[in-house]
This record gives sequence, structure tokens and C-alpha cells, in this order.
Amino acid sequence: MSTTAASPGFLAKLKDRQQVADHTLAFRFEKPPGWTFKAGQFVEIRVPDPPESDAEGNDRAFSIASAPSEEALMVATRMRDSALKRVLGDLPLESTVKIDGPFGNLTLHNKASRPAVLMAGGIGVTPFRSIVFSAAHEKLPHRIFLFYSNRRPEDAPFLEEFQALERDNPNFRFVPTMTDLGNSGRPWPGKTGYIDWEMIAQSLREAALHAPIYYIAGPPGMVHAMQRTLQSAGVDTDDIRTEEFAGY
Repeated sequence: MSTTAASPGFLAKLKDRQQVADHTLAFRFEKPPGWTFKAGQFVEIRVPDPPESDAEGNDRAFSIASAPSEEALMVATRMRDSALKRVLGDLPLESTVKIDGPFGNLTLHNKASRPAVLMAGGIGVTPFRSIVFSAAHEKLPHRIFLFYSNRRPEDAPFLEEFQALERDNPNFRFVPTMTDLGNSGRPWPGKTGYIDWEMIAQSLREAALHAPIYYIAGPPGMVHAMQRTLQSAGVDTDDIRTEEFAGY
């Protein structure tokens, strides 16, 4: 993710912190009156005067996981060993951070007759959470499929939320898959293996979906592999939109 425009930014208080998967935390910040964003965009967060720092710096780009209609601004991240993430993990509630943005254009297309096929790996699902919950809230007619790959159910942020949304929204189909169940302590009755064209094509046939727009978000290796898969299947590059989550 890279910023594309200047922003005056704003100060926001940390209101809540919650574990949403193993080694993964969601942070909810207050939103100032009148501040808006589009589902799928991201922000940059800086902790003023942090107690520690490293070469990666004191700010980081985070996709917005909350829908615009939600009261708080939520981001979520894997808590790997970096100074900024340690600081965020220990930051007392009501502490103030600097937020810049929104940035980015990984947003749902306007033409509702074309379905959306979203493909996410791990924490790359955050912009798609914003998109699918926003679409449900606005009662958009788009048909949306979310393919979501994780090693184990324990590693999958928002897994139960997506399952509940699928039950409530007939336009949303959720297709989670796990790649390393040997290390899981939870039963998994769903799909296994990596997202591939056979998995995607089967779902598209079953739902009679035609001419979708494809969205990919996750680690660079996963994003590039899925781009190659789609292009090999004859998908036009103009119909593929991506967001890479490097260093997460």
C-alpha cells in the first residue's frame, strides 16, 4: 500500500482493542464528525512520541476493516515483532494517534450487473470486510463472492462474522478454505487447499455468475500467484484489481 495524495489528517483516540485471530488484533478508533471514506480504502496511523521505535518507522498503512456505516474506525493487523506493533499492542485505551487518509481505490465497482469475486489471504481480508459489510448495509444488488484462504481456522480474522453475513445476505457467498489443518485444534468441515481456478470456476458455475470483476488482497506472493492464475484462465487484466500487504 502506498499513499497517493496529501491529507491534513486528524487525531483519534483508541477506544477498543480485541483479538480477532491468533496473533491478530483489531483496533477501534473514534471517527471525527463528518469524516468519511469508501469501503476498501486505507489510512496511515502514527503513534506520537512512541516509547520505542525501529527502522520501519512510527507510522504504518492499514486497510480499514470497518464499513463506513460503523461507528468506529477499525483496523486489524498481525502482531509481528516490530516496534510500532508492540507500541499499538500496549497502548492504553483513550490514547491519541494521528490518522491520515483515506487513500486507495480498491473499492467496489459501480456496475451491479457484474458480480464481484474477492480473493483474500490471511489479514489481507481487511478491506474486503469493509466492502461486504458496506454492501449489506446499503442493500447493494451486487452479487459478491469472497474466497478466503488461511492456514487454520484459528488464523482467520472475522471468520464467524463472514459466516453469519452469508446467512443474512442472499447476495453474499463466503468460500473459506484452510491449508494447514494438521496444526489446528478446531474441527473444520469446509474446503481445504489453496485458492485455485478450479475452486473459483466451480463456484461461478454453480451460481451462474458471468463476467465478474476480480479483487485480490494479501501477501505479495499470494497476490501475484492469483494474478497469474486468473490471466492463465483468460481473465482480462482490466478486470483484476489488487492490494499487496507487504511486511505484515
